Amino acid sequence: IMYNVEQLTAASTEALRTIIQQGLITIALLGYLLYTNWRLTMCILIFGPVIGFVISKASKRMRKLSQQVQDTMGDVNHVVQETVNANLIVKGFGGQIYEQERFKQNSLENLRRGLKMVAVQQLNSPVVQLIMSVSLSIVMYIALRPQILGDTTAGEFVAYITAAGMLARPIKTLTDVNEKIQRGMAAAHSVFELLDMPEEHNTGKLNDALKGNIQFKDVNLVYGDGHHAIHDFNLEVKAGETVALVGRSGAGKTSLVNLLVRYQETTSGQILLDQKPITDYELTALRTQIAMVNQQVVLFNRTVRENIAYGQLENASDEEIIAAAKAAYAHDFIMALPQGYDTPLGAQGLNLSGGQRQRIAIARAILKNAPILILDEATSALDNESEYFIQRAFDQAMRDRTTIVIAHRLSTIENADRIVVMDQGRIIEQGNHAELIARQGAYYQLHQRNFEEH
Repeated sequence: IMYNVEQLTAASTEALRTIIQQGLITIALLGYLLYTNWRLTMCILIFGPVIGFVISKASKRMRKLSQQVQDTMGDVNHVVQETVNANLIVKGFGGQIYEQERFKQNSLENLRRGLKMVAVQQLNSPVVQLIMSVSLSIVMYIALRPQILGDTTAGEFVAYITAAGMLARPIKTLTDVNEKIQRGMAAAHSVFELLDMPEEHNTGKLNDALKGNIQFKDVNLVYGDGHHAIHDFNLEVKAGETVALVGRSGAGKTSLVNLLVRYQETTSGQILLDQKPITDYELTALRTQIAMVNQQVVLFNRTVRENIAYGQLENASDEEIIAAAKAAYAHDFIMALPQGYDTPLGAQGLNLSGGQRQRIAIARAILKNAPILILDEATSALDNESEYFIQRAFDQAMRDRTTIVIAHRLSTIENADRIVVMDQGRIIEQGNHAELIARQGAYYQLHQRNFEEH
């Protein structure tokens, strides 16, 4: 986006100004030449199609090369971003030489495309200048025939030749600016392709306060690559109920909760909230009433206070923010930071431990006070002591609200009202902890395999 917009800006400002300025000069000079001696001027204009053909061929080549330069520049940026973000892995596995070589190869490829672009542009201008010079030479040769000049005075002749000679400069400038235009047009194609991508489907009008009843009716989700993530899924969650989703990785648990906040749309079937189709709710109204804590915590390069009271919560009072932090057992470590709640967290909050970042995300969800709470592996980064405190916070946060928990740890789910065991996008078992253990089915096996330490 950054590189392409920059190219488009250059084409729409500098290039546009040059075209208007030099274009008007060219038109004025041609008008004067036609007025002075239209026969001689026609000799110059005969070469117009030849110049147009040369510029057209060069333009196509430059636009193609410009697209390639944009692609290779994207590759260079991608390698840099990936290497910087994953610097610990690169260092830990001794990948410096490999990453340097990858950067070098992409940079050289970008350089090759750029040099081809410059070569075409540098050839284009002299060829056009040569054609112009040939046309002026022919005009000079014809003009010196006595029968052509007729009763033209020496002053008029000099004025005509001077005006014809002055044409060369604006035409050269217009030819040179063609490269910027082609870069801009290639960039415009990419930028507008992005702008024209379909937005989220948001035709719902409802902004009712949710009670928390959720119903999945024959829901299917098929991704673009053909992967069938959710198969004919049916589940009803009553308001205030806590339902835990368990299953192996790839069972479709996260895909299911993504459908609930409409990060994904169902391929078929229906999701009802309080007996109304989820698509009837306005997107923002829906999402502001669902609090979600993910396994991958996202923190912004802002203060602790701004990270907890983010977005719709920005007007929360200090008392509410502190109460949420205390409920998430984050208050003590926040107060130990250099500036307390006003401490900037830096990029991705990397000056905090994994457990601390997770607790700030949980404090954010508690502050939201939404009727539906989704915990997607929310305690994965916590040590046992922190998890004990967080579990107490969750028990408090779960009261009087519908909660969907995705977890591998037994401590997080054993007190759930209902446990739903998923495999390959389907429900294979459901019931409470005691019932499922007694049944000795899939949940029992997962319990034996994953929860032995408890």
